[in-house]
Amino acid sequence: MNEQITERVITLAKLILKSKGTIRSTANLFGVSKSTVHKDLTERLEGLDPNLFVKVKNLLDYNKSVRHIRGGYSTKLKYLYISNNEVDILI
Repeated sequence: MNEQITERVITLAKLILKSKGTIRSTANLFGVSKSTVHKDLTERLEGLDPNLFVKVKNLLDYNKSVRHIRGGYSTKLKYLYISNNEVDILI
């Protein structure tokens, strides 16, 4: 594997663990696509650092288990913002 890719994979793994973030937030922080982050963390990392892979996998599994809660909370905030600011939505 290319040295740059290897460095990116390890950096992404450490970043997501440090921030306790999601694939989307990590992709935004690092400036790459969600697909790249997902492939790096779920496929490439396992061959490079199995111990780090297990930690990242546990975080990703947790994020997946609470995504329905996060989505509902985001929707609630959106509509609270709209009702408080009386924003007209153009359809």
